[in-house]
Amino acid sequence: MDSQDQTAPKSVVAVYSGGMDSTVMLYRMQELGVEIKGALSVNYGQKHAKELDVAAEICRELGIRHQVADLTALQVLFGKSSLTNLDEDVPEGHYEEDQMKSTVVPNRNMVLLSVATAWAVSLEAEAVAYAAHGGDHAIYPDCREEFAEALDKAIQLCDWSKVSLYRPFVKSNKAEIAAEGARLGAKLERTWSCYKGGALHCGRCGTCVERREAFHLAGVEDLTTYEATAPSVEELVASGWKL
Repeated sequence: MDSQDQTAPKSVVAVYSGGMDSTVMLYRMQELGVEIKGALSVNYGQKHAKELDVAAEICRELGIRHQVADLTALQVLFGKSSLTNLDEDVPEGHYEEDQMKSTVVPNRNMVLLSVATAWAVSLEAEAVAYAAHGGDHAIYPDCREEFAEALDKAIQLCDWSKVSLYRPFVKSNKAEIAAEGARLGAKLERTWSCYKGGALHCGRCGTCVERREAFHLAGVEDLTTYEATAPSVEELVASGWKL
């Protein structure tokens, strides 16, 4: 699998959401012998806060130290993002649709990565790892490689000890990540993607549709439990993955 032509660091603090991408990243780093000094999840007032519980549970099973940073006070600064604003509905459909831009949380990755960098410096980790992938770029500007390169340079200057930004999946798509997760034996059905904040994956929002498409394209069985009203994979395929 393409690893962005980066050599894996010896030790990291991982930005960890409990989602597919960051979970596969943890499994992959463990396979490579990278010391994961900590996995950081951030509560920024997101509707899908269930991901924090999932992240804690998976880290416990993997024997990785898990920490949640409470940044809920920042929720009021994120404007009308449908992920944090209770008056805005999370849109349904494919990520490529223009309406999905409402799910952008302004500057989220810089905020998350800055906090993770502080912890990495404190733990004397060599790098901060995050799992942004190629498919994110069209909607989320802070997932672009140009952003990552600029932030990498800034992170290396923020302290006398050098910390870099490790982004192993930035040239990969989500189907490749799903296939890698299957190869590694990751329990992908345990991960959390849905943005709606329900008890089960809705199967309709952008993250759910992208998740289901990734399994389908990778030829990996999707064992995720979706809501009973979720469209079937056959219906999604017939619609061109656009609801």
